[in-house]
Amino acid sequence: MIFSPPIEAFIKLFVKDLEENNVAVFAGAGMSKNAGYVDWPELLRDIATELGLDIKFEHDLISLAQFHVNERQSNAGLARKILEEFSAQAEPSSSHSILARLPIRTYWTTNYDSLIEDALKAAFKIADIKHSVKQLNHTRPKRDAVVYKMHGDVTEPGQAILSKQQYERYHDTHARFITALSGDLVSKTFLFIGFSFSDPNLDYVLSRLYVSPDADKKQHYCFMKKDKGVSREKKNAAAYRNRKLELRIADLKRFGIQTLLIDDYSEIQKILEEIEVRFRKRTVFISGSAEEFGAWDRPAAQQFVHNMSAALVRANFRVVNGFGWGIGSAVINGALEAIYASPEKYSEDQLVMRPFPQFAKDAKQLPMLWEQYRQRMISLGGIAIFIFGNKIGPEKTIIEANGVIREFEIAIERGLVPIPIGVTGYAAETLFNKVMASSKTIYGRTPGIVSLVKELGNKNIDHPDLIKKIVHILQYLNK
Repeated sequence: MIFSPPIEAFIKLFVKDLEENNVAVFAGAGMSKNAGYVDWPELLRDIATELGLDIKFEHDLISLAQFHVNERQSNAGLARKILEEFSAQAEPSSSHSILARLPIRTYWTTNYDSLIEDALKAAFKIADIKHSVKQLNHTRPKRDAVVYKMHGDVTEPGQAILSKQQYERYHDTHARFITALSGDLVSKTFLFIGFSFSDPNLDYVLSRLYVSPDADKKQHYCFMKKDKGVSREKKNAAAYRNRKLELRIADLKRFGIQTLLIDDYSEIQKILEEIEVRFRKRTVFISGSAEEFGAWDRPAAQQFVHNMSAALVRANFRVVNGFGWGIGSAVINGALEAIYASPEKYSEDQLVMRPFPQFAKDAKQLPMLWEQYRQRMISLGGIAIFIFGNKIGPEKTIIEANGVIREFEIAIERGLVPIPIGVTGYAAETLFNKVMASSKTIYGRTPGIVSLVKELGNKNIDHPDLIKKIVHILQYLNK
């Protein structure tokens, strides 16, 4: 998909912020609505009817909620409504799932549902949930992300922030949430999704955070839909709404929030998908195993793997490896050599080792365990390199490693770009021939790399040049 220049620029900068672990997400009601939950107008529709009002004509929904509390002398009715609407199970949307897979450690939301937590759990991440002030005192062990639910949670509907009076007192009752959000807004790049910017709490924090027009502002982003108007509508009405949209966009700049205009809300998922693809392309999964090295002698082959791994780190890629037999140690040593030679420039986070489990309670479960392990490990990457790929078979013969073949299949299924190093022989050569025979299908998104990958089958190329070509291919994929 071709994106507009502002969105293309956003994607590039956002991917860089992800690489630096410097991103936070603020999810509004729009995200939950896309997953099947109600938004505020729908939540308060019956409440408005009880009051003798019509939700179509109501814009100050917080006051509407307060009117209901005033009539009932209690917020029990609103709490019950939250319990009814958000207790029903809904599946996280594709956007939730993408965000959960990305290395985002901070989530803020005004929603009461558990969609963010559910998406993180599905991505095998541990979420530390904060929906009350007292929870801010504690840290969940081994947490991967913090989810701040600043208006409460469906599990405690009686404590949810709903009425105008609760909003007015929020800076006293939930001061520590405001402090935490203020700190994140100063230090992280926020992406606001499904948010209308009509929430008084966020307005309170933003307005006090940037009291001076000259204050330095962290760059944040939000999505807004263009107003296309409706058929048979008077031009004046459409012009009026467009003018108001322009003014809202200009006002958000006071807070360092850049508006990304889209034609339809479905574009948000496509933008997030592109962000994930580009981010993952900075991570290279190395698949391979070797009992023998064919035309290569063992020291030269392992030195090649060592040097290749080091070169990937120096090119600012992250390396993922399952510690394949005869290959894993060289991958580790090469990556660590590059990292420790310049620790101020490279990080240990650039090396992810996932040694395969060797034992299971039931030996029959081991192949299933390996499959799950491969799926999770390969899903971390955006590019997969295949080298050698052999093992001892029946009667001590050398055969192609079926594990490497399976990793290729998973890589294709998960959308990784496969780069088989054909000159290393065995499974890698078989996969190289397969890729060349189906290059249009496999490299459909980046047809320009076919000629580059083809050079990796040239057996006359020396090892240093081979490594340079591999790095060049990876850099080309990340343009």
